[in-house]
Amino acid sequence: MNKLEITKAIVEKLKFIYGTEYKDEFKSEIEKLINKWENIEFTKIRAISEKNIYLITYGDSIYEDGLPTLRILKKFLNERVGNTITDIHILPMFTYTSDDGFSVVDYMEINKELGDWEDIANLSKDYRLMFDFVANHISKSSSWFKGYLNDEQKYKNYFISEDNNFDTSNVVRPRTSPLFHKYEDSEGIKTAWTTFSEDQIDVNFGHFPVFVQMTDILLNYASNGATSIRLDAIGFLWKQSGTNCMHLPQTHAVIEIWRILFDYLKNNTQIITETNVPHSENISYFGNKSNEANMVYQFPLPPLVLYALTTHNTKKLTKWAKTIDKISDTATYFNFLSSHDGIGMRPTEGILTDGERQVLVDKVNKNGGRVSYKNNPDGSKSVYELNINYNDAIINIDEDINLENQVNKIIASTSILLSCIGVPAIYYHSLLGSRNDYKGLEESGINRRINREKLEFTEISNELDNDERRKDIFKRTLELIEIRKAHSAFSPYASQKVLDLGENTFALERYNEDTKEKITFIVNIDSKVAKINSSIKGIDIVTGIEINGNIELKPYEFVWIK
Repeated sequence: MNKLEITKAIVEKLKFIYGTEYKDEFKSEIEKLINKWENIEFTKIRAISEKNIYLITYGDSIYEDGLPTLRILKKFLNERVGNTITDIHILPMFTYTSDDGFSVVDYMEINKELGDWEDIANLSKDYRLMFDFVANHISKSSSWFKGYLNDEQKYKNYFISEDNNFDTSNVVRPRTSPLFHKYEDSEGIKTAWTTFSEDQIDVNFGHFPVFVQMTDILLNYASNGATSIRLDAIGFLWKQSGTNCMHLPQTHAVIEIWRILFDYLKNNTQIITETNVPHSENISYFGNKSNEANMVYQFPLPPLVLYALTTHNTKKLTKWAKTIDKISDTATYFNFLSSHDGIGMRPTEGILTDGERQVLVDKVNKNGGRVSYKNNPDGSKSVYELNINYNDAIINIDEDINLENQVNKIIASTSILLSCIGVPAIYYHSLLGSRNDYKGLEESGINRRINREKLEFTEISNELDNDERRKDIFKRTLELIEIRKAHSAFSPYASQKVLDLGENTFALERYNEDTKEKITFIVNIDSKVAKINSSIKGIDIVTGIEINGNIELKPYEFVWIK
């Protein structure tokens, strides 16, 4: 589309979003925005392929005392990871007041402990970068919210105050804290909508200047090195009386506008939506004919892989995986097993029964983890997520006793991540073979801190050389990634066919229609030997061993047959 067509398309969506509140001046504001950014020279980026592997990390996950941590992260990646990993997801890196970065004070100011924009630029020379855009909310210490409390005209409508005429009875909450909090200003008390916490104030996208300013920030990120942008908690963006205020059509239209702008200004920038919700709601963010997100987080994958490896049964995983296939040539899944958050349980709704979810709750409690809950509209509570290091979560402590078995099981889970259709993302603690961080959990009282430990550069470097567990997980994971990157059958846009080879195995075919390459993946998720009767023939690209029909897999062993 040319600029005229883009402006027209955006205006039509703005008319839908704002309805009777739409004004002719909205069009001129959008034209100003487009004119501003089309004069900026954006770095050209390549499309996503089988070669793209994301690492999820905080900007201070690896540190040395007294030094900006982004420089230490770059040093660690350059020395230990090289170009095996291609994309680095830096979790919120801006000034913040709580929630480990997700309560942003200033969307354009890098946290000084991490470094500055020059450090981001230097890192972007070696790796593609994924930024977090915490569009739904901002810190109560931000200049925006202070302006709201001080009755500054600009910020008067930047936030949503409590209104008895606004029906909030159906609002979906991920937390048990109040939906509105009270704040003192110079003349008394103001209220504000707070989906997540007292320190995280929801921004009012119903006010058009907010939309314009947020869009400008988004494009700023793209001009400052972001090749992917994660839209954090995006499902909560729009508020409408009487609704659940989740996944509303206006939210989808906002994402459509952002996709239009990126396709025009910086093509191949990946918009990635983060919506920890049931699967059908999650994939709605692909939009109509893939006109919204380039990738959506594949939230059912972590709990279903965990369930399969816990029960030694892939029936649930296989049934769900049969519903997953190619979306388009520009849209796919963002696959992960572990992240800075817990293992979401809402995505299992309609897939696992309450009893099957309880199996995972009981196991996580037994393995030293924690369980977080959410409030339901009817006043009840239900499990929201499991907080535990994923490597610790998948171990059956009464069964997986020796270290070799535990590492094999961890690598088996990674093989599933690397095989499924989509782009794989590995959390830094999974790559580094970490364990539950009880010290961080106890000191903070925050469940998610069990999987957010910061690692000192020299110590983690030594442990990767000398600690058998860390060394083996790290080495084997990087080796598998390199093998995967060399095969076009693993393209995020190649097709996927799930195979039924027994409930103690998970198997699928990946096929690239352009290159005609096909790879069959089979993993034994059992602690016992799995014998598979098949006519599959080829070479296992991991071991180089020829496969000729029937296959025997050791506990947690897998093959990639070409």
